[in-house]
Amino acid sequence: MIKVVHIITKLELGGAQQNTLYTVSHLNKNKFIPILITGSDGLLVDDAKRLGIETHFLPSLVREINPVKDIQALLDIRRLLLSIKSSSQSPIIVHTHSSKAGIIGRWAAFFSGIPVVIHTYHGYGFNDYQSILKRGLFIFLERLTAKITTRFIAVSKNNIEKGINVGIFRSNDVELIRSGIDISEFMDVKIDKAKKKKELDVESDKPLVGMIACFKPQKAPLDFIKAAHLVHQKMPDVRFIVAGDGELKPATEDLINSLGLRDKIRLLGFRRDIPEIMKCLDVFVLTSLWEGLPRVILQAMAAGIPVVATEVDGSSEVVKNGINGFLVKPGDVQEIAEKIIYILQKPQDLKFKISDFKSILDEFDIDLMLKKQEELYERLVKGAGYQIMSFPQSF
Repeated sequence: MIKVVHIITKLELGGAQQNTLYTVSHLNKNKFIPILITGSDGLLVDDAKRLGIETHFLPSLVREINPVKDIQALLDIRRLLLSIKSSSQSPIIVHTHSSKAGIIGRWAAFFSGIPVVIHTYHGYGFNDYQSILKRGLFIFLERLTAKITTRFIAVSKNNIEKGINVGIFRSNDVELIRSGIDISEFMDVKIDKAKKKKELDVESDKPLVGMIACFKPQKAPLDFIKAAHLVHQKMPDVRFIVAGDGELKPATEDLINSLGLRDKIRLLGFRRDIPEIMKCLDVFVLTSLWEGLPRVILQAMAAGIPVVATEVDGSSEVVKNGINGFLVKPGDVQEIAEKIIYILQKPQDLKFKISDFKSILDEFDIDLMLKKQEELYERLVKGAGYQIMSFPQSF
């Protein structure tokens, strides 16, 4: 049996967090013992508590840079890893996610003597919107921490190219394992569209444009509101919804009110009925400034909904201009609005057929993601010289 310790900063509503929870709850129980270490807050904390696996919530592990808490998190994680290590003779893997937990967790593993350490890049902690000093610091820390990392996983080809270009890893040090979704959950969902739109407080006969994202700077929710305002000026019948929550929600509400869009835009908060909501849309929009691989675009594709998305890492690998949607420059609200209007006025111009994208969607199947991770775990443990024992299927 292999113990796999997953470490992630915060269980907010996001692709990295949802995929991590899926992995720890679906690993082959005859081969792996999953353990989760995470921060103590986030919308998905209750989900983690219901998984029935060993989970440690650390108040010291926070997203913000806080030297005191960061040092404490390093010590807390090291203490936990030493305890896990001493409790059995099973091989141990540490698998980190997100920038903050990725750096702190890998150093904690190093100081605990864990021989196999994996990090998944669901995007990077550095981006073009940071100061030169801050961006340079993050790249330096990633390069330094890379020296104690056994293997890297990237969720998109763009992430691999960026990692190589800034000197974090070489091409033979990294695996491409796509960020997965449950394709059937979105492809096969059946709803009464009029009834669902009424539940969302949207008139059944009005075109509906939506975004599903956390309200944080990376996702640029204010750009969505600005684009909605431009669309409304040309097409006043269009309605808008945003599902999600986060730090920028008050600013988003203020902008909606100042633009006089209170009756046109619905903020739905955190929702669990995303497949049903997606099926109600005529256009799905993502205004992110940077990404790893936005799973929500894949969900829209599986639901058969055309997409207007910013051209960030991962998006260009799934959105094909003029076929299943359009890519625009991040921050260009005018172009975002123009593409939304184009799709609403000329939907027949898009040559989008789900069957044409089946091979792409299959590449992002969540169980394929899980299978590739399990294969990597076993390969790295054997490479480290461990003898792997597993329970028989009938155990």
